[in-house]
Amino acid sequence: MTKNIVALICGILFGLGLTISQMSNPDKVLAFLDIAGNWDLSLMLVMFSALTTLSVAQYFILKRQKPVCDSQFYLPKKGNIIEVRLILGAVFFGVGWGLVGYCPGSALAALSDGKREPFIFTIALGIGMMLFSRFHNKK
Repeated sequence: MTKNIVALICGILFGLGLTISQMSNPDKVLAFLDIAGNWDLSLMLVMFSALTTLSVAQYFILKRQKPVCDSQFYLPKKGNIIEVRLILGAVFFGVGWGLVGYCPGSALAALSDGKREPFIFTIALGIGMMLFSRFHNKK
């Protein structure tokens, strides 16, 4: 139960951060990708702030014996192979984000705007997740 409450609080904070920084607005994201036109660097500043915050927090978090809500840390092991499907997934994610200006987090945060597009995106995302889980061959 504690794990779910912490996850909910983190999700709310993440959504608030996306909304406050206007990253739930697809026009801001698409303006960042328009380097030949009216380029908006605000997305880069948000990403830089997030990476800086993560770097500082991770330094202190990894000094702990275990996470607050779990029995161990789950970190990548040296020598792990980056699979083709991981790269393809990242490419599809990036292309989709660049085409419509939404990623799953920003679309969920944008639902409160009352616009039609984030609802359509979220429904399509859900259908895609259901299709993946139905047809994906699990190892």
